[in-house]
Parts: sequence; structure tokens; C-alpha cells
Amino acid sequence: MTARTDAAALLASHAIRARIEEQELRLAPLAAKARYSRGREQHDEPSPMRTLYQQDRDRIVHSKAFRRLKHKTQVFIAPLGDHYITRLTHAIQVAQIARSVARALNLNEDLTEAIALSHDLGHPPFGHAGEEALNEVVPGGFRHAEQTLRVVERLEKDGAGLNLAWEVRDALATHSKAPSSLEATPWGVASTLEGQVVSLADGIAYINHDIEDALRADLIAAADLPRAAIAVLGERHAERINAMVCDIIATNWERVRAGESSVGQTVGDYRRLAEDLVQRAERGERTLRMSPAVREATDALRGFLFERVYWAEFSRPDMRKARDLVQRLYTYFCTRPETLPPEFARALADEPVERVVCDYVSGMTDRFALQTFEDLFVPRLWSVVG
Repeated sequence: MTARTDAAALLASHAIRARIEEQELRLAPLAAKARYSRGREQHDEPSPMRTLYQQDRDRIVHSKAFRRLKHKTQVFIAPLGDHYITRLTHAIQVAQIARSVARALNLNEDLTEAIALSHDLGHPPFGHAGEEALNEVVPGGFRHAEQTLRVVERLEKDGAGLNLAWEVRDALATHSKAPSSLEATPWGVASTLEGQVVSLADGIAYINHDIEDALRADLIAAADLPRAAIAVLGERHAERINAMVCDIIATNWERVRAGESSVGQTVGDYRRLAEDLVQRAERGERTLRMSPAVREATDALRGFLFERVYWAEFSRPDMRKARDLVQRLYTYFCTRPETLPPEFARALADEPVERVVCDYVSGMTDRFALQTFEDLFVPRLWSVVG
């Protein structure tokens, strides 16, 4: 036996994963339990020390798509300042907020973290400007949540995908929100409370860090923030996040934690509760909500950001240039698929060229998109010496 097989045998003998799964049975009755997961599309050998959701979290953190988030725009294109938010720092902040809520409500923190860290893996370069650009030219449109699913199911690991649990993939497809409200989800509701926590945490994170970035960029002043909302949520960044998080916990405490028991939960009990959550989600009904007063204040801040920051940024010359850049890259590779990198060129045997090019362009970082555009379209100066 090798050292690796010896270690695996030792860990299995201690039943580490089984003990963690047993501890999960003491979570809230409505919490997701790894032992009762709907599982993966492809069978994987279980880990001797990690639950299904812990494995998913680790697969996401070690993926190429996750690493690329550090050079993808949140709001400001390719920011040079050290303190502007990127997609990576956004994902980390969402995970922190979501885990705080999940811990307080006795939900599954591992599933919550896996969803939070992966929810934006399908975002294209240049943030929502890039998304809008692709949506205009890709057949059938483009939505980053759908692309995120494609990343984890088809594109990562050289086409094998990450083979994540059903509960993670379900939440990734439904985290997007309409401009009208943080709780408006025209693309569906997550079937787990953990997925619903991440959807709310996503909004809490970007509302507050985008305010900070807009202040840093002198797009707005603190005095411009809607005063009625500030009176409810607080003047400072930390105060506002704390008010929103505490409100979610207080508003949902009885609903989520009712019926908790120290003796665990049978598979039959869990299946009945989980199926009820799925049916509610299929009807578009949220289980987790903010209180009316805090939701109204939060939506007011979000509406302010759309009006003063997001739409204003979309109309800036640099954003228009970014949209044009993304569309020109897409058109170029659609008409010259032979210039695609080998791993994407191989996919042309099974996928339409438009689909493969969309995968390639949407996976680019801001930097790589800019460099590729320069290589393809900007002439180089040269001189003859002598």
C-alpha cells in the first residue's frame, strides 16, 4: 500500500465524514443535509473526511474560473486602484455574509459557502456591460447565471465539469434578481434555504461595496444617499450590512428554527420538508424574506445605485467601448473559428461555433480581453534600424 492509500484507510476507519453528516442532522429541520442530497449527475467516490458540500466548496475554490474572478470587473472596468471590488472580492464578501446568516439560522454553512463562492463564475469581462453585449449577439441571448451553470457542468476540468451537487446547481440558476427589488426573482427561487440566503447576501454585498466604490470614484457623495433609507439602515458601511443581516435573521427565526430537536431528523422527515420547499420554489414563493421596512430601505438604496451609478456607468464612453470590444471579439472568432485555442477548437465537433465562441469570450478576464483585442485589431509600430 502507498502512503496515500494508508491515509485514506485511516481516515475511513475514523468515519470522519459520517460524523460530520451526523452532526448536520442537528441543523434546523429546513436546512439541507449532505447525507440526503439529491447527489451529483455522475457518481464520484465519496471523500473519507469531507461531506458532499465540502467537496463542492473545495472544487470551486481550486477551479480556473474561480481564479479568473480576480481580474473581472464588478462595476468599474479594469480598476487600477488597489481597493476597488472585483468579482473575486465580491464572491468572498457574499460568502462571509451568507455564512453569518446561515450560522445564526442553523442552516448548512458548507452548502451556503459553495453556492456563494461559485455564483458569479459565468460573468463575462467588463461586468454587466459585457453581459449586455453578449446578450445582444449570442443566439438565444446570454445570462451570466446560465453561463455559470455551463462553467461548472461542462467547461471546467477540460470539459468534464466540476460535477457539483444538485443543491448547488439549483441555486446557481436562480440567484439573479430583477432591478425592481432585491426579492424579485423572475428567473426562479432556489429550492434550498441556503440558496435563498446567498441570493439575499449577494444583494447585501454589492449594494454596500458598490456604494463604497462609487464614493471612492467620486461618482456620488455620502450626502446623496437616500436619507429615508439611511435612517433605517445606518450611515456607515458596517452599520448597513449589520442592519440587513440582523433583519433577515430576526424575520426568519421562527419560520426556520421551529421544531428543532437535539435528536436529529429521519430521512422521511427531511424529504417531506425538502419537497415542500421545492414546490414553493416552483411556484416562485420565497421562504426567506426581509421585513417590509428593511426591504423598502434596501430597495431604495439599490434603486439609487441603478440610477446614479450602474446606468450612469453604462453610458460612459469606456463602457460603450467595452461593449463594442466584446462584440467585436465574438464576431471575429465566430468568423474565424480556426483561430480559437485548441481546447475550444476541439469543442466545435460537438457544439455550434456561436456556443463555443461565447464560452471562450465570456470566460476572458478584463485584462485578457483587452490584450486579445489589441493583438487582433491594433497595429504595432515598427522601425528599421541601420
